[in-house]
Amino acid sequence: MLKKLWYWTWRVCLGLFLMSILSVLLFRFVPVPVTPLMLIRCGEQLVGGSTLKMKKDWQSIDGISPNLVQAVVASEDNLFLSHHGFDFDAMEKAMAYNSKKKGKKIKGGSTISQQTAKNVFLWPGRSYIRKGFEAYFTVLIELIWGKERIMEVYLNVIEMGDGIYGAEAASQTCFHKHASRLNKAEAAAIAAVLPSPLRWSPSNPTLYTLRREAWILRNMGHLPPVKFEH
Repeated sequence: MLKKLWYWTWRVCLGLFLMSILSVLLFRFVPVPVTPLMLIRCGEQLVGGSTLKMKKDWQSIDGISPNLVQAVVASEDNLFLSHHGFDFDAMEKAMAYNSKKKGKKIKGGSTISQQTAKNVFLWPGRSYIRKGFEAYFTVLIELIWGKERIMEVYLNVIEMGDGIYGAEAASQTCFHKHASRLNKAEAAAIAAVLPSPLRWSPSNPTLYTLRREAWILRNMGHLPPVKFEH
């Protein structure tokens, strides 16, 4: 009995491993059609009795303003081009902060690579199991996709508002223009709401998001331009 159980456990684990590799290889070239979070949000809308909303329009990295690339790096991950998926200093600082703020808002230390791995392949949550899978997929996309593809996927799948996913949908909804035409201030406004896109809106800023936008604009100027190797 134990031998049979081990046999099937091994086969299932091998199958899941191969599926994970194949899915990462597939999305290296194919646009991500839907993410677990998008499906969860649709479920929440149905349960809440509201109209289904899912605005998304995939754009290549060349169809997204470099200002938005610069803004999300300045806002979310200053070392995006130089790390290999993980910013251990940021993770340590986040852990130290959270240990002092028990019961209050949790501060994250995830890189853009980690956020992309979570958004595309996993479910929301903070369990150690999910974080383990997140680390696994982060390593895979760093090895197989590279930085430019990671940024391209990130800017196309990340939640940017209620039923709004990706740079093009956010740009059209908030500023009525293509994502390729976003100026620095508009890009910073979008990046400013990413920590809580269901609470804040680029087109209806609060005092907090205006301050955050100003900080992002300053940081954009201090960082070297984000350029990808072709």
